[in-house]
Amino acid sequence: MKRKSSGIGVGVFQIMADMPGGDPAVVAKRAEELGFESYWLPEHAVIPQGSADVYPGKKADEPPPDYLFRMPDPLVALTRASATTREIRLGTGVALVPERNAILAAKEIATLDHYSGGRFVYGIGAGWNEPECTLMGGDFPHRWAQTKEAVHVMKKLWTGEYVGHEGKYYNFPPSICLPRPVQRPHPPILLGSIGSPNVYRRVAEWGDGWLPFVVDPKELTEGRAEITRQAERIGRNPKELEICAFAAPGMFRSRDGIKALAEAGADNAVVWLDQANQADVLAQLEDLARSLFD
Repeated sequence: MKRKSSGIGVGVFQIMADMPGGDPAVVAKRAEELGFESYWLPEHAVIPQGSADVYPGKKADEPPPDYLFRMPDPLVALTRASATTREIRLGTGVALVPERNAILAAKEIATLDHYSGGRFVYGIGAGWNEPECTLMGGDFPHRWAQTKEAVHVMKKLWTGEYVGHEGKYYNFPPSICLPRPVQRPHPPILLGSIGSPNVYRRVAEWGDGWLPFVVDPKELTEGRAEITRQAERIGRNPKELEICAFAAPGMFRSRDGIKALAEAGADNAVVWLDQANQADVLAQLEDLARSLFD
């Protein structure tokens, strides 16, 4: 039985049909049926040998998480999910902007938003894996400057008009890129970060919201307050900015946990499912829905 949309989403690390995490067309459909508001997938295009050893939070004697090596392209996978769903929002958590050509990304995102009927959420980051970023054409030391310019290029192309651009990373004559996204002026762009205070300024200046990875709700409260201050500084209404909390794995899986995130300042929350095969992921969805909605 479908429940009323909850403001609570789910994220899945491993997403191929023949790998743990399951087929996004199956998992997203069931998540929608159970009343989850959004479905999120991560991105790593390639992992150079040895580079995952510096994964954030990994202890020195631990192997890197297996899911880092098993991620299909999120835009392709979310397009697959869009074909079996009608209402659930489809998000990247997070897309690594410096690792994808901005012009091609604008086309891919607009196409996904078109086919999904305006349900795409562009959760973005600049990446932590320097060898991966460099291999994919990113300027790792200046990756957030590159991300900012790439997003600016995409926004221009999403107008559906002939536009040109002259910048450090992109230069092109007046060109048109269709289709336009269904969402106007473009899909929401939510900025993720790992402990960077600069994210608050970036969200206020050129983002549509914040996508924090939350362990302590206090960090969420402090971050929301700083985003509000930065938005008011430049004359932007902070109420227009969405705060979508990514719950740390294993945390905030009860009504009280989600309530704590809401009280700390989250507009929406995303619970990440444990790594498992498709049957277990679907079972986790059922258990989580009972815990949160029944």
